[in-house]
Amino acid sequence: MDTAAVAMHERIAYSAMPDRAPLRLPGDARLALWVAPNIEHYEYLPQQVRVRDPWPRVPHPDILGYGLRDYGNRVGVWRLMEVFDRFRIPCTVSLSMAVLDMYPEIAEAMLVREWEFMAHGLYNTRYHWNLPEDEERAAIAECQAIHRRVTGRELRGWFSPAASNTLNTPDLVAEAGISYLCDLYHDDQPTPVRVRRGELVSLPYSMEINDTNAWRRGMEGEDFARKIRDEFDTLYAEGGRVMNIAVHPFIMGQPHRIEHLASALEYVLGHSGVWCARGAEIVDCYRAQATELFRNASTSLFSSE
Repeated sequence: MDTAAVAMHERIAYSAMPDRAPLRLPGDARLALWVAPNIEHYEYLPQQVRVRDPWPRVPHPDILGYGLRDYGNRVGVWRLMEVFDRFRIPCTVSLSMAVLDMYPEIAEAMLVREWEFMAHGLYNTRYHWNLPEDEERAAIAECQAIHRRVTGRELRGWFSPAASNTLNTPDLVAEAGISYLCDLYHDDQPTPVRVRRGELVSLPYSMEINDTNAWRRGMEGEDFARKIRDEFDTLYAEGGRVMNIAVHPFIMGQPHRIEHLASALEYVLGHSGVWCARGAEIVDCYRAQATELFRNASTSLFSSE
């Protein structure tokens, strides 16, 4: 069977949350929190897109799109770092891998903080929609090579650039030896993904507690902070869940928003039993207690293999 013919719902076994045991977390924590600053590069003259609306939002050059995101890398990212330092948060960066070479000051600041890098493609304007399998495989390999050269370690996580992906993406990510994928947005716990070969975990990444979508809906910093608190209250009460907070330097790094983010983090981390972790740490915790489930759900979909 051709991989492209496999619908996404066939990759994820349905599991009703009430039928599952809570995820057991280190120190008997009630909640795993992972914070993902999206540190990206948006090209001034992006390639013509195959599928995308409304980006680019104006004819080339997309000065507004570039300028806003350049603000994030010049100014906003340093405000985010100050806030994360204030609360000693070990971040997992959703990273345009080109940033590591294009912005050495940012790269050094992230490395000093021992932040985990999750590949978010090369640039946030290089979409993967409709990429042939060999081209997508090469794009993933290029990101891996940059990560390996800069960090000396293997890449653990993948989130397709600008939330673009193909039906082949899970198979190619697993084939490359990457542990987790953030393209699916479908659960509050890690879940195994069926792939042709290897093993892959879907790590909960939020499109709701995500400042990009809040910004597009006209929500301001105070609204976003309230969303964080409300989401936390529910997940914390339920226990054994994963909460992700996704922010962008050009949005929450703005001077009129940054302290709203700080106030929300202060609220969340003011509770006992919050395990603030990197993405790979959460995935390793899950896999340690779900080996059999993982093995069953990762079985090849393709009887010919």
